[in-house]
Amino acid sequence: MTIGSISSTFTRRAAIAADEQARQESLAIAQGLKKREGGLLDELIVKYQHRLMRYLLYLAGNRELAEDLFQEVWMRVLVRGAQYNGQSRFETWLFSIARNLLIDFRRKRTMSSLDELIDGAGDDDRAMPIEIAAGGLTPFDRCLWLEDRERIAAALMELDALHREVLVLRFHEELSLEEIARVTQAHLSTVKSRLYRGMAMIKPKLEARGAA
Repeated sequence: MTIGSISSTFTRRAAIAADEQARQESLAIAQGLKKREGGLLDELIVKYQHRLMRYLLYLAGNRELAEDLFQEVWMRVLVRGAQYNGQSRFETWLFSIARNLLIDFRRKRTMSSLDELIDGAGDDDRAMPIEIAAGGLTPFDRCLWLEDRERIAAALMELDALHREVLVLRFHEELSLEEIARVTQAHLSTVKSRLYRGMAMIKPKLEARGAA
């Protein structure tokens, strides 16, 4: 057995162990929410508050609205915690709640869903036969992505909500493409297309800001 194959074997085993640990944590959270374990909600807020607020800020594009939705999300977790079954990571379920709340808000204001705010986005996304590797960026690309957070954040806010959301979920929150599909309630092919187009759209914006 070569050194490379040994290293690959250890990497696979580590990934399997990490997946199993995440699965057990998700099941433990699900059981705790069903039993309304004291202190669990506080623990979840401490652990996920920054990620949730970041997602809401990028998605809503408005701090006041994001803060209002932030409070409402945790109220939903408290009230509907028994609905979480632990089959997906907790953050996937949490972001789904946040997204649905924002869609409800948009409907009350504009009678449109988040997807409908982008003219023709759904039709264009489904029409593009794009395939992207589940791994996303290469290590080199990831370093470039993380190189200048402030400029990237500014460039992200110039994108439309749909493409901005997928980029944030993939590269900030590090959700898999399958998890993003569950959060956004979109087909996997649509998620891949939005990711591809989002990367293409943000590149010239970063270049203009001297970040690429």
